[in-house]
Amino acid sequence: MNNSVTNTARLLGAGLRALLVLTLVTGVLYPLVVTGIAQGLFHDQANGSEIKADGKVVGSSLIGQAYNLPLKEGQETPAPDLKWFQGRPANGLGTNSVNPQYELILSGATNRSGDNAELIRWVKDAKAAVVKDNSTGTYRVRPSQVPADAVTSSGSGLDPDISPQYADLQVHRVAEKNGLSAGEVRKLVDEHTEGRSLGFMGEPRVNVLELNVALKELAAKS
Repeated sequence: MNNSVTNTARLLGAGLRALLVLTLVTGVLYPLVVTGIAQGLFHDQANGSEIKADGKVVGSSLIGQAYNLPLKEGQETPAPDLKWFQGRPANGLGTNSVNPQYELILSGATNRSGDNAELIRWVKDAKAAVVKDNSTGTYRVRPSQVPADAVTSSGSGLDPDISPQYADLQVHRVAEKNGLSAGEVRKLVDEHTEGRSLGFMGEPRVNVLELNVALKELAAKS
């Protein structure tokens, strides 16, 4: 009986010591080391890849955002604010319906096949809108110029980047709306065009938020 109690106490003591040691290592020391490395070597990424303008955080370079005009009375879908570069469509996004107290956006794709009638209609409508919105008095957009990312949403619906082709398509409209020359705006696009990651992964891209922040600064100087 005494041996049984002693063994049980010994096992409980060993288990308690192991719990305390593992808690210290995995719950305190490891998080501190990882956080320290992240803050020291990858400070911007560890803090959300924030983008600032006028000393204020205006978003993250990892998450796309809409540039729309305020809703008018009786209007259900906001119209795009055409003074800014526009990102990809976000048809796949849903909204929080469990707790409607907060307007949370749920990331997601449309999950529709290439021959889905609704998806085909979305693409056709988006293409017509891109042609109309980006044609100016001196520049006419042809339907054949519209790239795929201008009329389709990404898998997450939150893609922060667009292709250089789509950015270039918007140059004349953005220049006209902001009182700038097309050359100035195109130079801005070129300066914010990133190549493939490590030289071979992905495609060239333009971060819309970073481009619009630079556009705002350029327009303010003009």
